[in-house]
Amino acid sequence: MFCLWPSLWLQPGTQVCFVNWQRVHKLASLQKATALPQKKVQSLLYPFSALEAYLDRSVDRTQFQLFHPSLEDMVKAEKFFCSTQSHRIDYYVSAERMDHVPALKPPEVCFIGRSNVGKSSLIKCLFSLTPELEVRVSKTPGHTKKMNFFRVGKAFTVVDMPGYGHRAPTDFVDMVEPYLHTRKNLVRTFLLVDGSVGLQKADMIALEMCEEMRRPYVRLPVPANRFIRCANKLLKPMVVTKIDKCGSGTLLCNLMDLQDVVKTQTTSCFPQPLLVSSLQFWGIYLLRCFIAHVTGSIRLTDTSRS
Repeated sequence: MFCLWPSLWLQPGTQVCFVNWQRVHKLASLQKATALPQKKVQSLLYPFSALEAYLDRSVDRTQFQLFHPSLEDMVKAEKFFCSTQSHRIDYYVSAERMDHVPALKPPEVCFIGRSNVGKSSLIKCLFSLTPELEVRVSKTPGHTKKMNFFRVGKAFTVVDMPGYGHRAPTDFVDMVEPYLHTRKNLVRTFLLVDGSVGLQKADMIALEMCEEMRRPYVRLPVPANRFIRCANKLLKPMVVTKIDKCGSGTLLCNLMDLQDVVKTQTTSCFPQPLLVSSLQFWGIYLLRCFIAHVTGSIRLTDTSRS
């Protein structure tokens, strides 16, 4: 499967993303990652595959594999996260209130989560093929105090939201809720949860806030098949971060608890958690593909595991 890389990347007419590899992490690109042993590549591309062996046979695995794009689709998506002369990726502006928010037309996705959940680190990892992009990361919880907008060419915009919980901005609600409720070009809100500790009280409040939103979202454009029973719902994905910070048993327990909450207490949350590690690059390629997909930047050949 993974030997298809050269032919996919060097198709005629494809604009090649030139990267200064001395400044880029060795796993930032699929071109480097797919040179690893196949078992490790599988875990990088589809992190859930490394957990399947620990699951009881009675557990339905389809809920973790609804979005399962091909390597070819991931290659197409990756190019949007690499800056070129005709596709500039840059930090645009920060905003504290809605009247400071820029009037941008491309579709937007935003990342929201508890302080120290790893939002800024994740965004920095997503754009690791563009090392000149300044994404400020701090070990101090609550470092992000404003809504930070990053333009991805003319394709879409990524918004790093302030963290809630410990050391959150005092005006967090006044800053974030109006944006989530009224931003017309917002196509996805990604709610981040720390996989090493699971859902916290502050996460439940944020989940309720997302559930209360009653505004149009772009629907997940997936092919109709037996896996996608939720294709006609307005779906918000949940990203499980720091999956490298705990053992498989702890992570699976937290995931099962998370899935139970999603199933019983939500109506608009995408049922598949997207597992990521910004340190190990697990799930980064999948998340890039999901973002490119929901913003309409690419048309996928398939989105589910057959």
